[in-house]
Amino acid sequence: MQHSTFTTDGQALQWTGDGEYLRIEPWGTDSIRVRSSQMHEPEDPDWALLHDHHEPAEAVRISIDDQQGQATIINGSLMVKAQASDGVYGGSGYTEPKCLLSFWRTDGKLLFSEMSDGGSLNLRARSFTPIVGGDHQVKVTFVPPENERLYGMGEYQQNIMNLKGCTLELAHRNSQISIPFVVSSCGYGFLWNNPAVGSVSFGKNKTQWSADSTRQIDYWVTAGADYRSIMAHYADATGHAPQMPEWGLGFWQSKLRYWNQDQLLEVAREFKKRGIPLDLIVIDFFHWPHMGDFRFEDEFWPDPVSMSNELHKMGIRLMVSVWPQIALTSENYPEMKAKNLLVRADHGEDIGMMFEGPSQFYDATNPKARQYVWEKCREHYADVGVDAFWLDEAEPEYGTYDFSNYRYWAGPAQQTANLYPREYNRGFYEGQLAYGRQGQIVNLTRCAWAGSQQYGALVWSGDVASTFEAFRAQITCAIHMGMAGIPWFTTDLGGFHNGDIDDPTFRELLLRWAQFSCFSPVMRNHGDRSQHHPDGTTKTAITTARGERRLPSGASNEPWSYGKSVEDIYVKFIKIRERLRPYLRELFAQAHEDGQPLIRGLFYEFPHDDAASDIADEYMLGPDLLVAPVVEEGARSRQVYLPGDATTQWQDLRDGAMYGGGQTITAEAPLDTLPVFARDSRNHELLGML
Repeated sequence: MQHSTFTTDGQALQWTGDGEYLRIEPWGTDSIRVRSSQMHEPEDPDWALLHDHHEPAEAVRISIDDQQGQATIINGSLMVKAQASDGVYGGSGYTEPKCLLSFWRTDGKLLFSEMSDGGSLNLRARSFTPIVGGDHQVKVTFVPPENERLYGMGEYQQNIMNLKGCTLELAHRNSQISIPFVVSSCGYGFLWNNPAVGSVSFGKNKTQWSADSTRQIDYWVTAGADYRSIMAHYADATGHAPQMPEWGLGFWQSKLRYWNQDQLLEVAREFKKRGIPLDLIVIDFFHWPHMGDFRFEDEFWPDPVSMSNELHKMGIRLMVSVWPQIALTSENYPEMKAKNLLVRADHGEDIGMMFEGPSQFYDATNPKARQYVWEKCREHYADVGVDAFWLDEAEPEYGTYDFSNYRYWAGPAQQTANLYPREYNRGFYEGQLAYGRQGQIVNLTRCAWAGSQQYGALVWSGDVASTFEAFRAQITCAIHMGMAGIPWFTTDLGGFHNGDIDDPTFRELLLRWAQFSCFSPVMRNHGDRSQHHPDGTTKTAITTARGERRLPSGASNEPWSYGKSVEDIYVKFIKIRERLRPYLRELFAQAHEDGQPLIRGLFYEFPHDDAASDIADEYMLGPDLLVAPVVEEGARSRQVYLPGDATTQWQDLRDGAMYGGGQTITAEAPLDTLPVFARDSRNHELLGML
């Protein structure tokens, strides 16, 4: 007879043995959460899953067979089977009791299962390796279905669509965003609900998730008939993106940094003079006296109220950059240090970064620190007319990514580091919500984690290079971010690093990137541009009246900065963006209501078309528009795969030509256009705009 250690409280299935506490419970429609811990009951930390997202007890079916050591829990279309085995003595000694899980659709389809012990191999699907005097390093190993394709996981700078076969670091870096949610073509979504630093390997023979240091195993599984239902379940479980305000649909202008009030206003006035639509303009970093002062430097920004008022009269919103670093010279550093509002280094100097002097990051995981920083930004920015915030350095970008050396209010960075960008965004979202900005909150941010979408996070892909190679990777980044539950995504139009405004190659890249950006969730121009001066320098020095150095402004980065021929094409796409407003409004509403991504891989809309499953240089903008950016220098045409079958009709928005699905065509792409096709003649009102 099995000595079953299964129990139930009517809502969850529980198992104990060999020091392990295992809890399996419903968590949303067709979804189940699994937690496992060693020598303590599972905890319910404030990670990605919303705490109020449980199914009523009557919706759950739990059965226990003590004789066979088996149990099942069913929630909607998802079933988990648990098979327990007693500990036994054998020729090689004592074998510990185990409990293996497998995940099924209630129609009998196996989705995946935990790895078996392998007989004499004596493997453990849930492995806890103790850290001396501390918690555990954990690994969870699954047997995946054959021939599955995987999408999501956030942003990794690689031109790979199907993630099967990839090993990914679970950690944030500048231009790397680790969101541990993956969607399988076999009909399930999997969230590793753990912000610890670690890794995941999507091997052919096994899938393995690991955390370097953690209190427990915690993951969530959902089943769905299609990608749409899986993404809707995920949004319900981790939070829905808010509504995008109308001013998020147009063109945003930025450069390395507008260094004073006059320069910013002159640019805004020039947009109006030239009749170029502009929704928002950005004041970037180091407009402050010291990092962490969270205010304008008076000498260069003497009257922000009048500046904001003039912009608003022109119909232009104002965004300012905020960095989470607090310089040791900041006026706020002594108070924040005294009140324990900063990240703490465990070893060596208590410094997180040395850019423009030593600084430490504020601890965004601490509610009191979030409130402190928001109140400073409310007083010095929101109260003088600033409309939106750019939350830069959101990873945060440590000078050295030594996660083992930092400690947060939420715990050691090894256990909680990936939570930081979500909490950074949370502080500004909740602050603005209390300030009365419901429906108008957009936080431009360089990083995110599971659940960031609920805090108005518009994530951009970081400081990527101004090259065609980097440009191509942004397409896959955008698709995977959407599949990771972050529908609001943008890039630095033209890339960030090393764009010479006089270089013909860069001008071509800029236009190709503008075309992609036009058909992205947010069309936003930004980058550190250079221009060679007669003396051989590329930057113009800026000093205060006292002769103190300030960061350079960077070369001009407005549409007219690149010459008339470039400006004409650039402005053409800014005006196309205006025509896309009604469609974009619909897509943002879908993101808000059902968690649907705006940028979608071809596989999303055509899951039964195997030829569409791994295409990485095309995408769908919503359900109706197929976009094929030109990602090769000098190309004036490109091959475009049109998914579907003969019943699917694609209309070229450039010349109106009609094509059936399931074929590859050669599409003409002069420098002033790009291939865009409307599905089944939807959005026919856009015909001829290209």
